Amino acid sequence: MKSNHFKQPAGLNSNLKNKNACLVVGVLNVTPDSFSDGGQFNNTSQAIEHSKKMISQGADLIDIGGESTRPGAERISVTEELERVIPVISELTKLGIPTSIDTMNSQTAVEAIKAGVQMVNDVSGGLNDEKMHHVISKYEVPYVLMHWRGQSKVMDDLATYKDVVTEVIQELNQQINEATAAGISRNRIVIDPGLGFAKSPEHNWEILKNINRFHELELPIYIGASRKRFLADFSYPKDSQDTKDRDMATTAISSYVVEHGVFAVRVHDVAGSAIAVKVAQKLKD
Repeated sequence: MKSNHFKQPAGLNSNLKNKNACLVVGVLNVTPDSFSDGGQFNNTSQAIEHSKKMISQGADLIDIGGESTRPGAERISVTEELERVIPVISELTKLGIPTSIDTMNSQTAVEAIKAGVQMVNDVSGGLNDEKMHHVISKYEVPYVLMHWRGQSKVMDDLATYKDVVTEVIQELNQQINEATAAGISRNRIVIDPGLGFAKSPEHNWEILKNINRFHELELPIYIGASRKRFLADFSYPKDSQDTKDRDMATTAISSYVVEHGVFAVRVHDVAGSAIAVKVAQKLKD
């Protein structure tokens, strides 16, 4: 059954809150090694121009990441992460472009919030850095809490489930309880089932097929399927190694999850998903 359920976290700025529809979040990786677009935008001026382009194509928010979380990725220092992201955030803030920070580090979250980001997207859900939840509690920003079992170098080994949907919901609930115990208001939390993180392709599809079950947690849902490995079967030609070939599959997923009441989709190809979201929302309304 499709859901008309739609929730937003507290703390969004008025422009985003007033949209009252699924947000399209544009991915901006200011890294040399991200799996899809590493090295393309790790120059500040390139990052700014690409952000402007994504906004013009329909992005509501730009999610900026300075550390790759692709499978097998090496960790970097917080200092290096800050050097990559803060100049970009500062410039986009001056331009009035809303941003979020994709980080697992509390220090990076603090500096990004001070530079103007409006939301923190933590793929570890607070499990990487014990100070993260206290930072979110202090600054009272919306917080994307993702299902996570371990660092990029080991996450593929952790993709073992008897019932992936039930277990992911249970583990997310535990992470939510830890976040609220640290002082984060529940109404500021957004949940992300973590497609591709400690999940096999079959697990990802099972989660998407049962996305309505995540409404059991009564929190906004954030989906990041864009260009991930489980979409490789939809590339053309099928053996293509160009991750951009996965964009049409990503667009189809964006359309599907809008029908099931998700809060936001995080995508590389903004133009395709922005149109898909508008069409799906029109049909839904």
